[in-house]
Amino acid sequence: MIVNIDKEICTGCRMCASICPVDAIEGKQGEVQSINEDKCIICGQCIQICSAYLSEFEEDITPVDIKLKERGMLETVKEPLFAAYNMCDVQKVKKSLSNNKLHKVVQCAPAVRVALAEDFGLELGTLTDKKLAAVLRKMGFDRVYDTNFSADLTIIEESTELVNRVNEGYDLPLFTSCCPAWVKFMEREYPELLNHLSTCKSPQQMAGAIFKTYGADIDNVDSKNVFSVSVMPCTCKKYECDREEMNSGGYKDVDVVITTRELAYLIKDMGIDFKNIEEGNFDNPLGDYTGAGTIFGTTGGVMEAAIRTAYELITKESIPNIDINCVRGENGVTKSSIDVGDMKLNVAVVSGLENVVAILEDIKNNKSDLHFIEVMTCPEGCISGGGQPKVILDKHREIAYDNRKKSIYTHDSECTLRKSHENSSIKKLYEEFLGEPLKEKSHHLLHTEYASRKEKN
Repeated sequence: MIVNIDKEICTGCRMCASICPVDAIEGKQGEVQSINEDKCIICGQCIQICSAYLSEFEEDITPVDIKLKERGMLETVKEPLFAAYNMCDVQKVKKSLSNNKLHKVVQCAPAVRVALAEDFGLELGTLTDKKLAAVLRKMGFDRVYDTNFSADLTIIEESTELVNRVNEGYDLPLFTSCCPAWVKFMEREYPELLNHLSTCKSPQQMAGAIFKTYGADIDNVDSKNVFSVSVMPCTCKKYECDREEMNSGGYKDVDVVITTRELAYLIKDMGIDFKNIEEGNFDNPLGDYTGAGTIFGTTGGVMEAAIRTAYELITKESIPNIDINCVRGENGVTKSSIDVGDMKLNVAVVSGLENVVAILEDIKNNKSDLHFIEVMTCPEGCISGGGQPKVILDKHREIAYDNRKKSIYTHDSECTLRKSHENSSIKKLYEEFLGEPLKEKSHHLLHTEYASRKEKN
């Protein structure tokens, strides 16, 4: 399993069970807990909240060096080992970096750059996009690209999909499909509503498909030699990259996913001075992005980015206010009605998976008037993902999430371009390679199908 509970360390406090949105953690108070694999959506929130750790004074327990190996971690890791953990894939990345036969490509999600610095003693929420690019290049990646680029690409496809559904009046509301834990939940619990789920792959998977096709052509390398690494705030992205349908370019879209924490392990292992490294930039053209791409990292970001583009697709006019504050949600459900030309676009932003059930039931019973719904499993969106730097104290967690969110919106406001459809590299991608949104080539590479997993109940 990707997410696990160490039976030697677990104290049975059930803090993990209190935060699990699908009741996948089982066990009595004071006894060792276990994870129901069928129910688990791999969000990693149990990892974030777990406070039971291995004491160096423990006797008759598996030695730390063996536990590190069992978890796939580097032997140089010095942080405490907690009971709830995810399997690490950093060893695979380290091995690939020493393989000169591979063309090594890396992408980084928007939430990574506002959290990574915390593992190096910098202030909570510090934005380190340029340091991040420099570190990855120093590690030995041949191309340092950005998931923000494919977030812009996702908006072009998803906004076009939304406009088509609104104009033709079918399968509404449309749900976002960026969050793999949400998708996994939908497949298992509400497969009868899968037609409402966007067919768009997530930005991670779209990027992987483009890297091994268009990107390989740009670099004049064979697609089979492209090794694609993704750095994500999310533990469920590991599951997503291994889904059998995520290989539309002929090869697995993304070869391996590591979390923000795992990247920190690797930086320290390689002796790179994160604090003082000279800043760099992501590679072009697949590293270009707009402010719309960067706000994907927080609750309401996908919705806001989509509206910025959908408004102009529908009205053929510039959106009057690019900052759509009414969709910048907190934990829970935020509903809004947006004026788009002559129509009212009814939207909802759902943060925290437990909050989506009532909406799903309304849709089943034909009681919903919504057009578009963003769903993120984690309480503040990707900034609070299971793979982000661990924050132990509640008071610090609140500050961390608030600061990460502020950094993301500041980054957006400072971007020269803030609408996905204004990204010149995205325009070039369509002109030279994809053709038009939702047409044959883009649909083949950038879209997917989801299926019922209800039989596992």
